[in-house]
Amino acid sequence: MKHVCILASLALIIAVPQAARANESVYTTLDTDHCKQLSGDDEPGGAIVLMCKGYADYPVYYTEVELRQAILYGKVAQAFIKGTFETFGAYNYTGRTIEWRLDDGGLPVAAVQRWFISNSGIMQPGPAPADTGQVLVISKVAASDGRGCVVGYVDALSNPEPNVLARQAADANAAGFVCAKDKAVFHGVRGVLATDPSHSFRNP
Repeated sequence: MKHVCILASLALIIAVPQAARANESVYTTLDTDHCKQLSGDDEPGGAIVLMCKGYADYPVYYTEVELRQAILYGKVAQAFIKGTFETFGAYNYTGRTIEWRLDDGGLPVAAVQRWFISNSGIMQPGPAPADTGQVLVISKVAASDGRGCVVGYVDALSNPEPNVLARQAADANAAGFVCAKDKAVFHGVRGVLATDPSHSFRNP
């Protein structure tokens, strides 16, 4: 009888599905003072492309053109590095912290980074702190196919838990997102300071 109970217990354990491991986050710091310059110049208003340290062997590609910044993450193909520029229409700059979302195998599939948008004339005349928007930009991390891009946005000033919302959007959308075809959208509430993003793809 004892053996029967043990076998029954083992069968029950086997029959119960194990909970899937949730995606996890790791964090790195974007340090543009210690990056490799790939092209351009660092004159004010000029264009520059840098390759920076990211997570493990997944680098970060930082581009700035006319006081607007764009970032690609991971093993990005040269065609995407040269031909992709996703930013905001207004002058902007990024925060230094990058949150990488890892899948259940420990590989990064998405990155979340904060953009500061220097709007003008929305709340006060001319550029002012009251007009500065903050948006969490969710990006697909390029893997073997070399394709990385923005997959979504969260207005960090209009949602009570923007980081949680950005993680949820990253986990739900990044892996299956088709760069240069699918449209990146805002998740949650979008306020007036989260002004329109811009997307440019050449030779995708």
